[in-house]
Amino acid sequence: MLYEAETWVAIAFILFVGVVLYYKLPGKVGKALDQRSAAIARELEEARKLRAEAEALLADYKQRAENAHVEAEEILAQAEREAAAYAKEAREAFDEMISRRLNVAEQKIKLEEEKARKQIRAQAAELAVSAAEQLIEQKMSGTVAENTITASLDRIKKRLH
Repeated sequence: MLYEAETWVAIAFILFVGVVLYYKLPGKVGKALDQRSAAIARELEEARKLRAEAEALLADYKQRAENAHVEAEEILAQAEREAAAYAKEAREAFDEMISRRLNVAEQKIKLEEEKARKQIRAQAAELAVSAAEQLIEQKMSGTVAENTITASLDRIKKRLH
């Protein structure tokens, strides 16, 4: 029996179990496993807390992002309203300026037209007087011609002015 391998395996197994029990290894292993289990439980609890905090932060950031989006839309809407009001104001000011310049130009045109009429009348009067003088000189002479010319000039001056 001492020469059989199974006998020596059984003796080695019994010695191994004896050493394990002598040094109280099952208690130490159990204790180590319990400590490891407690450490894992603490890590899991800490991980749950961190996850809850992360979810809260995520919700906060989502809310802030939504608020920022809403605020950006309000700012854009306000800017569009202000731009439209400014454009309307600028358009009205431009129309008013154009209207004033048009009125000034029309007044200048009227003044120039009146001035041109007066010049044309004056030239026509001078031509008429000159023509009358030439006709009268050719047909009349003396004081009769002078009186007729003077009377004609007076009548022309009254009509023109």
